[in-house]
Amino acid sequence: MSRLTVSQGTALSAGAVLGTGVISMPALAAAVAGPASLVAWVALILLSAPLAWTFAALGARHPDGGGVSTYVRLAFGPRASAAVGWIFYFAVPLGAPAAAAFAGGYVADVLGGGRTTVLGTFFVVMAVVFTMNWFGLRISGRVQLILAGVLAALLLITVVTALPHAQLGNLRPFAPHGFAGVGAAAALLVWGFAGWEAIASLSADYRNPRRDVPRATMIAVVVVGLLYLSIALTSVLVLGPALASSTAPLADLLAVGLGGPVRVLTAVIAVLLTIGAVNAYMAGASRLGVALARDLSLPAGLSGTPRRSLAVVTLGGCASVLLPVDLHTMMLLVTGCFTLVYVLGTAAAVKLLTGRSRLVAGFAFVAVLGLLWLNGAPALLSLVLAAAAIAYHAGRDRSAGRDRRAAAAQAERSASAKIASPSPIVAEWVAPNPNTNPACATDR
Repeated sequence: MSRLTVSQGTALSAGAVLGTGVISMPALAAAVAGPASLVAWVALILLSAPLAWTFAALGARHPDGGGVSTYVRLAFGPRASAAVGWIFYFAVPLGAPAAAAFAGGYVADVLGGGRTTVLGTFFVVMAVVFTMNWFGLRISGRVQLILAGVLAALLLITVVTALPHAQLGNLRPFAPHGFAGVGAAAALLVWGFAGWEAIASLSADYRNPRRDVPRATMIAVVVVGLLYLSIALTSVLVLGPALASSTAPLADLLAVGLGGPVRVLTAVIAVLLTIGAVNAYMAGASRLGVALARDLSLPAGLSGTPRRSLAVVTLGGCASVLLPVDLHTMMLLVTGCFTLVYVLGTAAAVKLLTGRSRLVAGFAFVAVLGLLWLNGAPALLSLVLAAAAIAYHAGRDRSAGRDRRAAAAQAERSASAKIASPSPIVAEWVAPNPNTNPACATDR
């Protein structure tokens, strides 16, 4: 069976974290915090390193398709594992429409069509990702490696060409919405840094998990941090107040830096990057579904094989696009789910890891608790999913208990029946023979 290399794993990790975040987050964060959104960017980058290291350490020691769900099961038992597995598994299809909406914004910027164009872009992305994963992780990983290279080149060109147009005056006023806006921006930016937990589900697919998972993850952390910070800083300094209302900030930056018809190019690249991000999540979720079915936390008929699980996640994404929920709320619902996964995953790491890795996990645990609080009411969806998973697990245990008791009762009745009904030989020996003369029997 083909295995992931370090370069493919790095590409999957970076693609899962960057993708839609880099093409959309600078504008969304600036809309709620202004130039002070840079503070939130720095905070999330600093948090990303210990968080990624925590999941890399867990993946290296416990490589399994269940990812965070497996770590939580080892630390806290099957019901907690089912809860975290459900949260992530059902958050992925909920987040797919939001991810594709950012690419759809770039396409609509070129073609027009508004909501119809955004929906069309979503279905194209889902079809491509479904096909890639249907033919296996080897094909998916190679495509991701190409997409990661395209992303890095695009961002480098964008920063180099646009930065000479930077104006320090665009940093004033620095915090037009107060520093409460920084917290709001940080809650949104969790979307842009989610992805490390998705790659944990692929740890068993590396050639040498103990060696390769930490290498791939930490290379991805450095790449992601540098690219995010450079593009966020350039966006604020070059676009200024116009950044907050931009639907295609990368296209705007390239237009400033290069001029000419760059919007078509950036729309194509935005779609490719979105395919890369959704691909990484779908690959991780499809394997998580198999692990949940293996551990009896989901019905085997629903997600018992990678292709069946992939179909469930894909159909779930296509259904969630019809929900009457705006993009901002959808993002907070998904980031609330991912943040609770982080909370439970880092708590498991504190219990399972040792030495410095445990200290790093402890720091990450405290930090993600703060992010969960910043997320606010939308984080309640994650608690609903967790409660549903625990209820399913408890119902399954009760059903299994009834089956065991019924089987034991049936076995006891069968044993009693055998005692009450002696064997034919014994019955013949005990029962009087009607053809035998009682007198003769007496004489004997």
